[in-house]
Formats: sequence, C-alpha cells, structure tokens
Amino acid sequence: MKEYFTNLFKYDRYSSLLLLPVITEAGNPAKAVQIMAHILAAQQVWIDRCKGLSNANNAELWPDWQADTFEQLMQDCHMQWLSIISDSDLDQTISYKSLKGIAFESTLTDILTHVINHGTHHRGQIGQYLKFAGIEELPILDYIAFTRI
Repeated sequence: MKEYFTNLFKYDRYSSLLLLPVITEAGNPAKAVQIMAHILAAQQVWIDRCKGLSNANNAELWPDWQADTFEQLMQDCHMQWLSIISDSDLDQTISYKSLKGIAFESTLTDILTHVINHGTHHRGQIGQYLKFAGIEELPILDYIAFTRI
C-alpha cells in the first residue's frame, strides 16, 4: 500500500509540474494561479495535520502566491509526503481540527486519498481556465498516461 500511495504522489507532482509551463504560456491567468496556490496550500495544511502541528489551524487556503514559487513548493510538499508515507502506519488515525476549529479523526489512508483527489479535481479546473485563456492543447494529465512513462 505504501508503494501505491508513493506512486500516486509521484503522479500528483508530475501532473502539476506539467501545468506550470502552460500556465506561464497563458500569461499566468489569475484563476489558474489562484487554484494552483490553493492545491499547494491545502497540501501543506494536510502535511502539518499529519505531523501533528497546530499551525495547520491558522492556514490560508487561498494564498496570494506567485506562479514562479510553485515548482519549489511542489517539490517541498512532495518530499514531505514521501516521508510521511514511508515513516507512518497508513492505518493510523490522525486527530486534527478543521479550519473552523471542529475536531475530526481520519485514517492516514483516507487523508492521502483525499489529498490526491483534491489535486486532481482542481487541476481539472485549472485546465478549464487555461482553455479560457486561449490554450488550445493541454498536457495529458491522466493517471494511466503517467503509468506509461
């Protein structure tokens, strides 16, 4: 199972990295940049929750980050996820609070699944905004295409 999640997070980074030059080519459309920043900010919140850090409760989920910071942020998040997956019991229960202060518990497996699905969902939205900005052909972001490389 650890190998499965490690591969999913490699796919997550790969597919996000594929979008970065297209975002630049499109002139950094505000909504595309905003959504990519959100993907990365949400990942950092979940990383902090998995590490038991309380600063996750004060996070900004829609930060005003610039596109030229994304590649390094992606790499930082990716390395942290790989460490969490490698060093943790995937069935462990993580206790955390929502940004509204509501206490929850979720298994690490459920959190990892959520984070991957969250990124995939929002990359689809970014693709739409890139089309609106005039990009005619988007990179193929399908998981199955990733497995073929």
